[in-house]
Amino acid sequence: MGLLKEFKEFAIKGNMVDLAVGIIIGVAFGKVVTSLVEDVIMPPVGVLVGGVDFSSLSLLLKPAGEGVEAVTLRYGAFIQSVVDFLIVALAVFLLVKGINSMRRKSAAEPPVEPAPTRQEVLLKDIRDLLARRQER
Repeated sequence: MGLLKEFKEFAIKGNMVDLAVGIIIGVAFGKVVTSLVEDVIMPPVGVLVGGVDFSSLSLLLKPAGEGVEAVTLRYGAFIQSVVDFLIVALAVFLLVKGINSMRRKSAAEPPVEPAPTRQEVLLKDIRDLLARRQER
């Protein structure tokens, strides 16, 4: 039973839960970026280069024969993957850059102490007067 208890403590730790949440959000973010690339970015790029659909670009290396499939070099799918990667990398870079700038701002700004209230000023004056009285 000791092993099961240790595993439960390990799995329930905050870091493990944070990691799981991060992975789930990362997968969902990957789907969003893939849709952005395939559905929004690549169609205009394809129009700019003559209406080419990148994902279908390929080079036939060996034609199909009896019982053998054709061998193709699908460089269009590779181009699509590279564009996906670049967009994800840019998005992560911008996210990390924003977080780092927020951290620098909070570290650079010293905490501002609020001005003393009127009551605090009066109490300090009273304290100082009492201290002077005791010195005599």
